[in-house]
Amino acid sequence: MAIHERTAIRPPITLPDAPRLPSLRHFGPNWYATVMGTAIVASAGTALPVDVPGLRGACTVVWALSAVLLVAVLTARAGHWRHHRDQARAHLLDPAVAPFLGCLPMALLAVGGATMVAGTPVLGERAALLVDVVLYSAGSVLGLGVAVAVPYLMVVRHRIDVGSAAPAWLLPLVPPLVSAALGPLLIRELPAGQGREALLLGCYAMAGLTVLATLAVLPLVLARLLHHGPLPLALTPTLFLVLGPLGQSVTAVNQLADVAPGTVGAPYANGLGALAVLYGVPVMGFALLWLALSTALTVRAVRAGMGFAMTWWGFTFPLGTCVTGAAGLARHTGLHAFGWLAEALFVCLAAAWVVAGTRTVRGLVGGTLLAAPPGRNGPRPAAVRTA
Repeated sequence: MAIHERTAIRPPITLPDAPRLPSLRHFGPNWYATVMGTAIVASAGTALPVDVPGLRGACTVVWALSAVLLVAVLTARAGHWRHHRDQARAHLLDPAVAPFLGCLPMALLAVGGATMVAGTPVLGERAALLVDVVLYSAGSVLGLGVAVAVPYLMVVRHRIDVGSAAPAWLLPLVPPLVSAALGPLLIRELPAGQGREALLLGCYAMAGLTVLATLAVLPLVLARLLHHGPLPLALTPTLFLVLGPLGQSVTAVNQLADVAPGTVGAPYANGLGALAVLYGVPVMGFALLWLALSTALTVRAVRAGMGFAMTWWGFTFPLGTCVTGAAGLARHTGLHAFGWLAEALFVCLAAAWVVAGTRTVRGLVGGTLLAAPPGRNGPRPAAVRTA
């Protein structure tokens, strides 16, 4: 007689759920904009031609926050590449995301520059200089690489539709200009000679790279607006990105003019001082025109229901470059009007930073900013060329 043994079925053991960490799958390079936008508040505040009690101390606190943000975003992006490499590669092939790779070198450069002007009271001169040398070197090399690599991808791998030019196209082109604007902080530390002159002229070369490239891209952006109307609501804040190369170039020519004496011969130093005003004033005028246009279109978008997105950080760094540019013109022209302009723009910058920062924290806590964008789980087949 066969004996059938009945195996008892035990209920599965239920373990408590492990805590879930926010997913990094959709943590894109645009997050470096939080670092840039924070660091520029510290740099712009120290550049103002007015002594406000407590302002420099506040700028030091903001600089420290930007340094913490840089470490946090670098760590998160490293985790993104390690655990979601397919999505990271998809970002490279996405014409809407790839331009934001320019935010990485600008974040490094912005924190390095802020360390020199706002972090010295905490770190000391030698440590602040060392930090800036490391971040400036890494940011400059990466910036030059991105300025070539992203346009290459746009030509070879991306499919760019007619009339789809976007202000974000400027992002990979601006890092060399940021290097040019922050180079004078290191030029001052070099002894007179070949090295100092080479860095000065190299900064002018990097400035020219971005300015001439901007002259090629900006007409495409303006034509897109005129022929196809306003940008989608979520992308409207990216119009402020145009202020980046404008304000940063004015900042660069003024900062470089400050260190030209003793670096190059007197005739050239005097000419570079004149260039700071002859170039800076007209470009600042155009920047104010673009600021007015962008503000009007943003108000229109808000009235149409524009909600918060990470593009709101586009209000910060570009506006900060206009603050430093206006402050440089106040220094070289002696006009109080430029000083008042710098102060007014800084108030707008601080307000934009507070709003963007508060909404970002709220979005992180709620989990909405790390969720998959609607319909954007990878590169769109129609947007990628075959090699």
